[in-house]
Amino acid sequence: MSDQAVQVKDTCRLCQSKRLQFLFALAPTPPANEFLAVVPTDGQQDHFPLDVFQCRDCGHVQLIHCVDPERLFRNYVYVSGTSQVFVRHFEEYAAEVIRYVPLAAGDKVLDCGSNDGTLLSFFKRAGMDVLGIDPARKIAEEATAKGIPTWPEFFDSTLAKRIRSEFGAVKVVTANNMFAHADGLPDILDGMASLLDPKGIFVFEVSYLLDVIERNLFDTIYHEHLSYHSVKPLVSFMQRHGLDLVRVQRVDSHGGSIRCYAAPAGSRPIDPSVAEIIALEEKAGLYETATYTAYLDRINQLGAELRNLIARLRSDGKKVAGFGAPAKATTLMYQFGLTAKDLDYIIDDSPLKQGLHSPGRFVPVVDSSVLNDPARRPDYLVILAWNFAQPIIKKHQPYQQAGGKFIVSIPQLQIV
Repeated sequence: MSDQAVQVKDTCRLCQSKRLQFLFALAPTPPANEFLAVVPTDGQQDHFPLDVFQCRDCGHVQLIHCVDPERLFRNYVYVSGTSQVFVRHFEEYAAEVIRYVPLAAGDKVLDCGSNDGTLLSFFKRAGMDVLGIDPARKIAEEATAKGIPTWPEFFDSTLAKRIRSEFGAVKVVTANNMFAHADGLPDILDGMASLLDPKGIFVFEVSYLLDVIERNLFDTIYHEHLSYHSVKPLVSFMQRHGLDLVRVQRVDSHGGSIRCYAAPAGSRPIDPSVAEIIALEEKAGLYETATYTAYLDRINQLGAELRNLIARLRSDGKKVAGFGAPAKATTLMYQFGLTAKDLDYIIDDSPLKQGLHSPGRFVPVVDSSVLNDPARRPDYLVILAWNFAQPIIKKHQPYQQAGGKFIVSIPQLQIV
């Protein structure tokens, strides 16, 4: 592991407290999206710790090992637009924000971590003036070519000054999952707040810690995700930066997320949803260390069940492969001890990943045409992109009709 590739943080990402308490560790992994075209001759790829800590002052749960963001995001291979589930999600998301703010034609919308511009495309269609910010150079270039102007930059308060000068004050700033990906959140939030119109709204969607715990979504823990957000710490964080957290919605994306709305302090009433969700968090024990000890025990039990199932199938001469090569699959494969001896290959619909090998385990990624080849078709497919299990199963009914079976491992093990 290169010392230059990772920094170890000793203060809370939200409140800067040094009172960080270790909760649990998952198996160290390579960067979750670092797929390789060629397997290294020595069979090695950099690994970094996945050690989870909680701030004893504000309650925020976070990783302390920060992999160089240039390495993680400049050559990103995830795009939202390849998933019709996410396209529909972002269409609904944009419509909800337009109603809530409300937005009118000509209003300015900025998306930080805009990826391929899928979300912004729906605001643009409704007549808004849009700008995307995303450090993935190739993806930003392609989004711009498709009509969603996108700057290939990491967002911070310095860039916010340039945006204010060239684009103007904005009515809505959005940040989806990016708000879990970034280390310098205080500076980022100051930049976002400085861009908002007095009646503006900052809207962000992140994986929700309560769902991560209650639904065994441990594989959403990987190096891109530095923060595992819950509502209670976010309230005080927003207040320190001149914003009120005015509304929170629980949504289904990524197995369970929250969509948070923040506004300049005092500009909007605070919806009851904020207090209601904090009460749920406290009742569930999100701020108690015993909750996380029990969580790791459940994860390890789930891993043992899946390993034993695959071992039994392969000893019976069955072919087993994976379906979906999301970032979360890297965490799952390492924590559950799955290798290329367990999965012959992984099917993924993204051309950006096809022809590559999975991080560290070097399982080849192929397209779904292999399901039409009796010689290569597996008897069982482990759905690694479990949040898309139903659409995947529905789309590949001919595979089932030919005798194939699906295995879903999260939130609990089942054979379909």
